[in-house]
Amino acid sequence: MFLLNCEYNIILTWTFYYLFSSFNSVLPWSEGNNEWNSEVCHKAWNTTVVPTVNTTSTAVASLVANVSKITTIVANGTNATSKEVCDPVTEFWERKVLQLSSGVDHPGTVKWDLALCLLLAWIVVYGCIWKGIKSSGKVMYFTATSPYLLMLILLIRGVTLEGAAEGLKFYLLPDWSKLQEAQVWVDAGTQIFFSYSISLGTLTALGSYNKFRHNSYRDAMIFAGVNSFTSILAGTVIFSVLGFMAHQQGVSVADVAESGPGLAFIAYPTAVAQMPVAPLWSVLFFVMIILLGLDSQFVGVEGLVTACVDMYPHYLRRGKRREIFTAIICILCFFIGLSMVTEGGMYVFQLFDYYSASRIVLVVAFFECLVVSYIYGINRYYDNLEMMFGFRISPIMKICWLFVTPVFTLTIFIMGAISYSELTYKRKTFEYDYPSWAIGVGWMLAMVSVIWIPIIFIKRVLDAEGSLAQRLMLTTKPILKRHQLRQGEDLSKVILDESGSFDPDAPSLEGVQARDEPLLANSVELQKMENLRNGTNSV
Repeated sequence: MFLLNCEYNIILTWTFYYLFSSFNSVLPWSEGNNEWNSEVCHKAWNTTVVPTVNTTSTAVASLVANVSKITTIVANGTNATSKEVCDPVTEFWERKVLQLSSGVDHPGTVKWDLALCLLLAWIVVYGCIWKGIKSSGKVMYFTATSPYLLMLILLIRGVTLEGAAEGLKFYLLPDWSKLQEAQVWVDAGTQIFFSYSISLGTLTALGSYNKFRHNSYRDAMIFAGVNSFTSILAGTVIFSVLGFMAHQQGVSVADVAESGPGLAFIAYPTAVAQMPVAPLWSVLFFVMIILLGLDSQFVGVEGLVTACVDMYPHYLRRGKRREIFTAIICILCFFIGLSMVTEGGMYVFQLFDYYSASRIVLVVAFFECLVVSYIYGINRYYDNLEMMFGFRISPIMKICWLFVTPVFTLTIFIMGAISYSELTYKRKTFEYDYPSWAIGVGWMLAMVSVIWIPIIFIKRVLDAEGSLAQRLMLTTKPILKRHQLRQGEDLSKVILDESGSFDPDAPSLEGVQARDEPLLANSVELQKMENLRNGTNSV
């Protein structure tokens, strides 16, 4: 999660930059006669365009249409005419925003304007979460709901544009032949995991703030439905505008649709530049991206901080230590992020995105299901959930946790490994191949997330006593606190941890009715308390 936090805020950095650039009467990426534009763009713009508001959109459409044709030629193996094309949108992105260097081995200097935007992004994040879930929860009431209003406004504008229907057809009508491609399944599987924050630890960390009897089973269903609805709504907003963009250029939607940063910072700005009152729609779009991004960033940082605080509560829950620790995390992420706002920063960002935030999460999910279902025990887990919720959840979930999810995650990971190709950075007119040492760094980023699983397991086996078989048996026994024991629990199959057991004579429990204490309800510890109060010693 730490690596994701470092990378994700770079997207907010670029978004802040584009938002500030949108506060102009004419969008800076809609013209080709700026100081950062190439000589070819200057010539093309000055000989064909009279820079007025009415002609700018037409000029951009014409120029970008030429770029689309040239890109197709280059993809077919010919790049003789690629230098004769002006693409002001891409030049703003690569020559102004990124000032892109020739490769990852030429990092160049830190761009001070992007560095300030990165600093602003981390200040906003820290300002919203420094008090913990109480402050970030209140902020999320605004950041989680207001994007829907902005998406609705952009959707109304998008579907009223000429050509929007073609974009929606491209988006909503599936190409069933794509299901035969393994990469489609791999991309869809990993996207769902990241979209739902599965196996990243964030949902677990935030869920720990709920009351013991909170119905998180219901919340999980609502969360899944709202998440999928939001994705569909956002896709509708984007592709309605891409349909308009394709219509203006006289090409298919497939030719203008891009993935990754290119969608938000090249494709959509290109379409916005062709609209009337372009700055307004640009501001609305990038404000929406910032609000959506801040939600994800809040959750990522809060999840990391909560996990660390829960591991070392005696050190980090005293005084202002939690706030200081959160500040240290944000500062550390900021300095790591500086490597991604240099002239070669995009290449570093792609390394983080492709390796640390990729299929590795499927491995983590596989081991999580394996441990919960077969080592902790699926029946024990079901009993724990019943103790918390007050009802027994559907047995279908047991089948999913035992068989469906482990098989699905492992299958998708294997398919991804088979279809693996080394990272390349696809630009408009050519494709950059990363050097071998950069690929090695990428694999190090990928392994740092999962290498601790076998390391910790081996360490615990070595620390245990007895033969190898006895050590393995001891290491794979669940460690339970007394209030987690079930009726008739076989203590030979578990390790009892008394460090967190409840003391019925503790001052914190004086005057508390045992049946009203949620952590004790339906547990062996409850019986112990009642027996002690009744003067008996049996459990």
